[in-house]
Amino acid sequence: MNTNGNQSERITRRSFVRQSAAGSFLVMAASTALGSDANSRVKAGVIGLGGRGRMITSMVRDHGGYEITAVADYFQDRAQGVGKQFDVPENRCYSGLSGYRGLIASGVEAVFLETPPYFFAEHAAAAAEAGLHVYMAKPVAVDAPGCLAIDDAAKRAGQNKRCFFVDYQMPTDPANIEVRRRIAEGAIGSLAYVQSYGYGGGFQDPPKTANLESRLRELIWVNDAALGGDYIVNYDIHAVDAALWAIGRNPVAATGESRICRADPHGDARDICSVLYEYEDGLVLNHAGAALPNKAPGNLSCLVYGTTGHAQISYWGEAFVRGGSSEYEGGAVKDLYEAGARRNISTFHDDIVQARFENPTVRRAVDGCLVTILGREAALRGRRMTMEELVKERKRLEVDLTGLKA
Repeated sequence: MNTNGNQSERITRRSFVRQSAAGSFLVMAASTALGSDANSRVKAGVIGLGGRGRMITSMVRDHGGYEITAVADYFQDRAQGVGKQFDVPENRCYSGLSGYRGLIASGVEAVFLETPPYFFAEHAAAAAEAGLHVYMAKPVAVDAPGCLAIDDAAKRAGQNKRCFFVDYQMPTDPANIEVRRRIAEGAIGSLAYVQSYGYGGGFQDPPKTANLESRLRELIWVNDAALGGDYIVNYDIHAVDAALWAIGRNPVAATGESRICRADPHGDARDICSVLYEYEDGLVLNHAGAALPNKAPGNLSCLVYGTTGHAQISYWGEAFVRGGSSEYEGGAVKDLYEAGARRNISTFHDDIVQARFENPTVRRAVDGCLVTILGREAALRGRRMTMEELVKERKRLEVDLTGLKA
């Protein structure tokens, strides 16, 4: 995705970090990073202030257990605007590609990562190295090496007695939790077949400009696989995560097909995908995804078919168990986009003040991300691909940062 300059001038995230590592980035000692106790507010910084980033910032402020002391965004006007809204001093409103380093060194105790996922691996590693608690959005990465980097950062955080939390909303809903509990207890018999759905309305995908800057606004980056992971990784992942939660283990291989069919595409994300995931015991997880502005009903859910009953886990709509030994009428899953995030922000705070460092959301988030990346790659190549092959291949997705503000 070289949009400016020749090949030798290309700047990637990794080369940028290497070039600036000797600069002014101050790593805080883990022994001083957590100054709060159970009766004080956690000093928090938010990195990435787009639509969801601003929402998360508002929720963090409203919780009452945090104090927002710094914000960062690539765009200076956005960083300063959000900072003013939340009473953050101007000198603690950081911008540019290196803005996250200033925030990490500013004295915060916890960071909330809400940038395009391409940047998560670097930001999370830096935060963990600085001894901070980390709360991050999904998906945790756009490629397998990024997933492994997040896993490493989370392990480092746990070893340093720090919390590392990934924000998935479906497993916070009471009806979904009950459905999953009954599935695990055998309420629908042995699992026979699972179907997940990731249907959405698509995203605006305007023409590219001289550099990447225009792709960093208004969720345009979702159209670029290297920035957002592709639609299956960024959007459908909710439904795939629910399916993996219900099944309780990961597939060993995937086969699929995908295509771009939106009008006038400029990014490389695939609008349509169909992926068949294989399990060692013969269980099948069939995923279908579509991201088109065609007014078709949205669907982020999974249906789990057992030998005696079936069940549904949903992002919106119904969660239920029907047939089998333990039917559950369930109910509508409502307002999960915001309600789930509020629950997770509260849990993250409880983990910090109660010194709970098991960080159970990480393994699930890394596994789910790897599974969707496996589906993306199998569908892109139009052939069967194993999880072992994906991890060993270590394929990295890079973007050209040439011309962006440092």
